Amino acid sequence: MQPAFILILILGYFALLMGIAYVTSRKADNQTFFTANRSSPWYLVAFGMVGASLSGVTFISVPGWVGDSGFTYFQVVLGYWAGYFIVAFVLLPVYYRQNLTSIYEYLKDRFGYNSHKVGAISFFISRVLGASFRLFLVAIVLQQFIFDAWGVPFELTVVLSIVLIWVYTQKGGIKTIVWTDTLQTLLMLTAVGMTLYYLGNTLDLGLVEILTETAFENYTRTWVTEDFMARNHFLKSFIGGIFITICMTGLDQDMMQKNLTCRNLKSAQTNMVVFSFVLIVVTFLFLVLGAMIFVYAEQNQIMIPLMEGSPKSDLLFPEIALNGGLGMGVGIIFILGLIAAAYSSADSALTSLTTSFCIDFLKLDQYSGTQQKKIRKQTHIGMSIVLILVVILFKYILDRNVIDGLLTVASYTYGPLLGLFAFGIFTPFKIHDRKVWIVVLISIALIVVLGNLSSETLGGYQIGYELLPLNGLFTFTGLMLIRKKKATT
Repeated sequence: MQPAFILILILGYFALLMGIAYVTSRKADNQTFFTANRSSPWYLVAFGMVGASLSGVTFISVPGWVGDSGFTYFQVVLGYWAGYFIVAFVLLPVYYRQNLTSIYEYLKDRFGYNSHKVGAISFFISRVLGASFRLFLVAIVLQQFIFDAWGVPFELTVVLSIVLIWVYTQKGGIKTIVWTDTLQTLLMLTAVGMTLYYLGNTLDLGLVEILTETAFENYTRTWVTEDFMARNHFLKSFIGGIFITICMTGLDQDMMQKNLTCRNLKSAQTNMVVFSFVLIVVTFLFLVLGAMIFVYAEQNQIMIPLMEGSPKSDLLFPEIALNGGLGMGVGIIFILGLIAAAYSSADSALTSLTTSFCIDFLKLDQYSGTQQKKIRKQTHIGMSIVLILVVILFKYILDRNVIDGLLTVASYTYGPLLGLFAFGIFTPFKIHDRKVWIVVLISIALIVVLGNLSSETLGGYQIGYELLPLNGLFTFTGLMLIRKKKATT
């Protein structure tokens, strides 16, 4: 597929997004940008959240990861499913009861100024890194298959990608995103379905054969139960998945901002439960797709593309979709699905970062209406620049599968949020708020040390995603040590 044709597809897609943005942003104000005036239908939010949760990372990186780890990621996904119920029935009632715009305002009401800032900073770092991971992945695909042919530098590719996101989110904010996410999810799922269909026809295999054929044995191993020392043992993966969901969805302004646009708590909970079931099915299809593309690559002698001289399994799916002989239709829908998947998470990240910075750091409610709008717009531009710089930095420092890197980083950055919210919800105690920084820094330092210990040092034990609940436990324990003697009433 020619680079010029791919670029025309992308520009056409963004023209469609601009049309949606125009319709949804009419008469938009700050409340429209931040909360969509709390008028979103739950089913629209649930469907759109599939694309936002899976993102370009899942779209490309999960199929690419199958070559190394088989279906073992599904163990983590089952943990996600359990975690969504905790989010729906423990966290959402807290947020709706206090009518929050930024969920970190809860920490200010519960503990004080410093705890509020710790929560907001933890989210800010987490979301900047998470969104940058996702944008980096789509940027390297665009670079590999479009802009390298024209000699366009990677840095300019990143700038253009984020400028396009800024353009269609800068006025309507979260209201626009709820609607664009619906379109983006539809395109992403269509891309997966079509690719599975064409690969199945080419390989002359159905779903049952894929799970039973000898050729797929190396790619469909799911359960790791023999060796508890292994990094991806089922119990460690499942528990880690629960806490990843609690933190990366329930304690994340980005994901919760969509839920808080629902009309009431019951609608938001229905959205979360339905979404959790859909996510399991869709993620399993991505794993099946991964097995199919590796077998297809072997049969057709398609090599894993190189990046900076090294094989990059994340690029195998795009290589097959665009250059693997599956036809123009698969290539077209792949490009649209990739862009949709990537930007369905990136656009909401940009909006949620803007929301959190305005509410949690700049105290937007202290200004007049005209000043609030000006500050919001300036912050939106500032967050775009931050994302540009971090994505470009990743090109020079990232050396692992993107989704694995994303989940590992979450272990360090979301732990303080987990500990703070757990302490606030499940204990009656106040804390010495000025000391919360000490607790958080010590907790993170312990996790960094623990996470970098070799398996030999730990007697063969390989640390996986359990770093995240451990980080939360360390923070929770530290908060107990600085609690006030008199509990809240």
